[in-house]
Amino acid sequence: MARIGVEGTLSDVKAALMEMGHEVVDLKSAEDAAYCDCCVISGQDKDLMGMADTTISGPVINAQGTNAAAVCDQVNQKFS
Repeated sequence: MARIGVEGTLSDVKAALMEMGHEVVDLKSAEDAAYCDCCVISGQDKDLMGMADTTISGPVINAQGTNAAAVCDQVNQKFS
């Protein structure tokens, strides 16, 4: 399964992704995203953790306005 970085406020998304077998990493700094296949952000901040540059080459999914199931579907679509 994929290594997914998830912003700290998205505990429901973290739990759902772990149930699906993904490795979930808390995004606390730019270094946390460096080895992730995909990142999920809350969309509440303009740029995650004040980063203006990109530290991940994989997809970034904005979870704002969606539920955990919809986010999980988006993650699975990226890796299917």
